[in-house]
Amino acid sequence: MRNCSDMTREHFAALHKAGDPLVLFNIWDAGSAMAVAKAGAKAIATGSASLAGAQGFGDGEQMPFPALVNTATQIANAVELPLSIDFEAGFAEDVASLAENAKALKDAGAVGCNLEDRLIHKDGLRNVDEQAERIAAVDAAGLFVNARTDVFLSLFAVGEDPNRQELVETAILRGRAYAAVGAGSFFIPALTDPAMIAQICKELPIPVNAMRLPGMVSNAELAKLGVARISYGPGPWSAAMAGIEAAAKDALSA
Repeated sequence: MRNCSDMTREHFAALHKAGDPLVLFNIWDAGSAMAVAKAGAKAIATGSASLAGAQGFGDGEQMPFPALVNTATQIANAVELPLSIDFEAGFAEDVASLAENAKALKDAGAVGCNLEDRLIHKDGLRNVDEQAERIAAVDAAGLFVNARTDVFLSLFAVGEDPNRQELVETAILRGRAYAAVGAGSFFIPALTDPAMIAQICKELPIPVNAMRLPGMVSNAELAKLGVARISYGPGPWSAAMAGIEAAAKDALSA
């Protein structure tokens, strides 16, 4: 039986502390959630690429939304910790359908979600006002919104350096707009420059979420920069799958 007193959105929000960040070692199913909970996690969060890949789908909302809800339900029933689901762009174009999907995740047991501002099936980012409306709808549905901007990740994904001051300014404008409509935190995946991360933390009124990437400063250093949430993204799943493949090769070649 889940301890509902520890599953509230408010409890999850309180875990986001600048200088003492919530560390989310992202999971992909009930089994991985149980392992991370056993390790001492304060909360559980999925990564979209990991969860989809574990079910044989590609990232970018290729996994059917009902399958995502089903997996979210399984995870929520397996662990007694707050659960945040990577909602990608909401699996909906219109705001009404987005709100229905957010309610479905809440009913499945999630208290929070990631909601990104990239256009899943096109290039580029959503207009700030349009994304703000979507964040407000998900917030109204009862989920803590970790508002993800792909300002940096879109460049990182094509092999370019996203650590650019002009992008920091763009991200700050988006972060302020998202905070004004109810976002609980602001996610800046692919930004790794310490001074730029610190600037965003200083200039935004909501907690900032960084994503761990190879070569970044330590979690302790990210805490000193003002980061309130650290995500591991697809890294844990990729490492687990690489380990299984290596072990299988050893077994099959013995």
